[in-house]
Amino acid sequence: MSNLFLRTLREDPADAEVPSHKLLVRAGYVRRVAPGIFTWLPLGYQVLRNVERIVREEMDRSGAQEVHFPALLPREAYEATGRWEEYGDNLFRLKDRKESDYLLGPTHEEMFTLLVKGEYSSYKDLPVSLYQIQTKYRDEARPRAGILRGREFVMKDSYSFDIDQAGLEASYLAHRDAYIAIFDRLGLDYVIVSATSGAMGGSASEEFLATGENGEDTFVRCANCDYAANIEAVTVSVPVVDEGEALPEPAIHPTPDTTTIESLVEFSNSDSATKRESDPWTAADTLKNVALIVTNPDGTEEPLVIGVPGNRDVDERRLEAVLAPAEMRTMTDDDLTKYPALVAGYIGPQILGEESITKIKYLVDPRVVDGTVWISGANHENHHTYGRVAGRDFTPDGTIDVADVREGDPCPDCGGALTLARGIEIGHIFQLGTKYAEALDLQVLDQNGKQTVVTMGSYGVGVSRAVAAIAEQSHDDIGLIWPPEVAPAQVHLVATGKDDAVFEAAQALADEFDIAGLTVLYDDRPKVSPGVKFKDAELLGMPVIVVVGRKLEEGLVEVRDRRTDERKEVAPSEALAAVQSFLD
Repeated sequence: MSNLFLRTLREDPADAEVPSHKLLVRAGYVRRVAPGIFTWLPLGYQVLRNVERIVREEMDRSGAQEVHFPALLPREAYEATGRWEEYGDNLFRLKDRKESDYLLGPTHEEMFTLLVKGEYSSYKDLPVSLYQIQTKYRDEARPRAGILRGREFVMKDSYSFDIDQAGLEASYLAHRDAYIAIFDRLGLDYVIVSATSGAMGGSASEEFLATGENGEDTFVRCANCDYAANIEAVTVSVPVVDEGEALPEPAIHPTPDTTTIESLVEFSNSDSATKRESDPWTAADTLKNVALIVTNPDGTEEPLVIGVPGNRDVDERRLEAVLAPAEMRTMTDDDLTKYPALVAGYIGPQILGEESITKIKYLVDPRVVDGTVWISGANHENHHTYGRVAGRDFTPDGTIDVADVREGDPCPDCGGALTLARGIEIGHIFQLGTKYAEALDLQVLDQNGKQTVVTMGSYGVGVSRAVAAIAEQSHDDIGLIWPPEVAPAQVHLVATGKDDAVFEAAQALADEFDIAGLTVLYDDRPKVSPGVKFKDAELLGMPVIVVVGRKLEEGLVEVRDRRTDERKEVAPSEALAAVQSFLD
């Protein structure tokens, strides 16, 4: 450590909000260059390389082969797939001196597809899986949490190429098994959840989420069965309607100053013309219609109204996942002037949909099934309709599952209660299908000599994000605690005091550990106090700390498991065995 390029800090950085950000900076693993952009210092870069090594070993074991693409990419391929525009402001675009368009790669589906297209032409060449570990670039609007959400980050992305769906499913499972092995070796507590494919397209999709309260992803799981899903992919249990029940005719009532669901329910339960004595109205009886403007990748705009039960809100993240790559915003007063049939606070469903005079697209929550009865806006200020029946009085254009999901909601598989938790996305696997192969004309000759489109899978691991996820899960109040496979060193050897014999004994142990194949960080700084050395050792977070100090006179050194705080005082000759027992 007397030669190590390292400076530890005693105070948290002012802009740090989460433990991983605070500790990685304080321990001298990373340093901020700009928002979302960080330099890796020697110890941090060693952790990153250890994660890369584990990822590489398991990908190689799965049969995938490593390639490496440039990060600076020409526009043409991304134009062919539509993603030059679809990526919007998240894409770093630039021009060279000849005014040709380039981008900094956020992901490399196009490049992998074109590479295989240029090299392979027959089903006999398939299947093949290729991967790379490379720096990616996305112009995040709100980079935060240090390396958890950056504008420059390291990612492993891989792609499988198969002749048919059966081959894709086999490749998908091989990647899935490789990911399980990777995250097990990284020592992460994680869950595998169903996910949406979003703008990536394709069918099956699963996310690997490292559990943690500071994660940006919310997921649900059921205590009664193995159901688990990202909040964006949760499906709603559709209610069963009694078809024999007599349904009321709709009736319009004055409802002054009831522009919110809360005020509408309160009024409905107090007004003599609308209240129900035995069964008071609740927010779940109302139909909330949310008016939006959707902006398509080509810049065109169109109105969209979404109907959800009044006791629910539209979850923006779920909505963004469904609408991607299009973007959306809530209608403003200026927008509403273009659609005079929409009366703010009193929008009713009967004027919406392709069959209506307004031709405004209308999508509803899956709970709004035919035969369900609602209080809804009457499309007239200060008036609502009571007894509006779905399927009889209005017909939506379809369903959209974007209402918020809540603790205790029924599991779509077994009906048990769902619980919500937070997680950090560390891996995502997709069955892409033929989206990119069709866009870039990747075809091969099949067994019958006919051209057939190749079927693809896409698989990503956030390598630098995994470092932050491990730090989020593996720390305590005094510092980091790295799992042995990713730690920059397995042993932190501390020599304390001024006696030459202490430093000689410590150096002898360092040599012995090294010969035994252990990696060692040796604190040989001669003029640093024991207190500072101990604080640094605890902050840096190596799995095992060995202290050579005043106990050496009694023929003892201390061996401490940083993960459990178990300590042993042993003779120097027994130190290696004690270290190995802790590591094992």
